[in-house]
Amino acid sequence: MGTIERSGLGALDPLCLPSGARLSNRLGVAPLTNQQSNADGTLSDEELRWLTMRGQGGFGLTMTCAAHVLAAGQGFPGQLGVWGAHQHDGLARMADGLRATGTLSMVQLHHAGLRAPAALTGRAPVGPSVDAETGAEALSLDGVYAVRDAFIAASARAQRAGFDGVELHAAHGYLLCSFLSPKENRREDAYGGTARGRWRLLFEILDGVRAVCGSAFAVAVRLSPERFGLDMAEQLALFQALDARGDVDLLDVSMWDVFKHPEDPDFATKDLLTWYAERPRRHARLAVAGKLYAGADVARVLDAGVDVALLGRAAILHHDFPRQLAADPAFVTRSLPVSASTLADEGLSPAFVAYMRRWKGFVV
Repeated sequence: MGTIERSGLGALDPLCLPSGARLSNRLGVAPLTNQQSNADGTLSDEELRWLTMRGQGGFGLTMTCAAHVLAAGQGFPGQLGVWGAHQHDGLARMADGLRATGTLSMVQLHHAGLRAPAALTGRAPVGPSVDAETGAEALSLDGVYAVRDAFIAASARAQRAGFDGVELHAAHGYLLCSFLSPKENRREDAYGGTARGRWRLLFEILDGVRAVCGSAFAVAVRLSPERFGLDMAEQLALFQALDARGDVDLLDVSMWDVFKHPEDPDFATKDLLTWYAERPRRHARLAVAGKLYAGADVARVLDAGVDVALLGRAAILHHDFPRQLAADPAFVTRSLPVSASTLADEGLSPAFVAYMRRWKGFVV
């Protein structure tokens, strides 16, 4: 297969993934923390309503919040879980609800790692190496294997529930991301030491997901391009190595601001969007997230070579952003701050609204 070619594709055009999964358009709901699930990780009616409203609003791809694959990997109160049999019925309800809207559904699989609060999990956080700042303990080899197997088992659980795919959360300083970090991963065994060693856990999880779920199940990987102790040159190399595997459907690069220039002075000549959109790809589609608030922003990233625009704030403020964009290509999201009642009308529960109050200037 040659390099992926694109020309003249717009936000409302469909997209086929290598696995055969199809998006009705190129707009996706980014995986967003919302703290609406039940304490045991089971789905709440509030979280079901929040996500299915986005499917009804016309998004081609809808991802869940980060869903932890082990009880000890929980990162937030009210976090959705995908680690126990007791969570199956809720996951199946969500998969059924999203399927009925016509959106492609994915569960984002997550282990908080260094960022798993002991006050929440009742145990010390874990990482690839000891971390004095967070009090994290280094995973033993058996611990690494257990994490690997938990991600694979969670993928199978999501597939049984009826989801179209999963995304492996290897960004934002969480466990898989910390394994990719030369700063955080100081292991001297097979899971550290070199870039390939640091990538090993992620690659073994991908191998296992494909072995268990098959080739027709959509698989995405979320990466951070920088920060969190990451090396940008290594992240770009990882991006291309993941594409070269041929079994990753979507590479989701979480940039926080797609138009900013990298912090690394060696890469400061171009913005983050350009660094990734210009990389040759043979298989995986590219998704980006980060300050996409208007139709013009979406058009700009798609014109640059991106396949899917993932929306966070815009999807919170407008459950029907795709329909708004179809009616007006110059559509711009509401200005902040917004009222709690506006957010309630957009499907956010009181718990989600309370969480959004933590973001300065978001809620009146």
